[in-house]
Amino acid sequence: MNSMVQQVTEGVSIMVETFYQPSQSNALRFEHLFAYRITIENLSIYPVKLLSRHWHIIDTNGTHREVEGEGVVGQQPVIQPGDTYQYTSGVNLVSDIGKMYGTYLMENLFNKKKLTVTIPEFHLVVPAKLN
Repeated sequence: MNSMVQQVTEGVSIMVETFYQPSQSNALRFEHLFAYRITIENLSIYPVKLLSRHWHIIDTNGTHREVEGEGVVGQQPVIQPGDTYQYTSGVNLVSDIGKMYGTYLMENLFNKKKLTVTIPEFHLVVPAKLN
């Protein structure tokens, strides 16, 4: 089962889909791997460049990690008006339920203004937990 969330900030749409990866998880070792696919759509009339990311990753056991870095998957894409950029990444949780949320720092290439774009909160749940 996958879930999907979407949010628009400053004319930039962020859509997140999540996928549990059972073949790369091991419940006995408290390793639960999830993949997430991010689709960034530029709904504005100017090009934007993704400069950096800031994630909050929370396990149900109370672990809270923050991850910051340049770009995404090694890239700082420029997204033209009306275009989309998509990438897939992954996260390992020690519990079978967790959540992530965060922000992208982007730049409006027309006026060089910095934009903080919200990555909507999404939940990571091992499918068997929903039975």
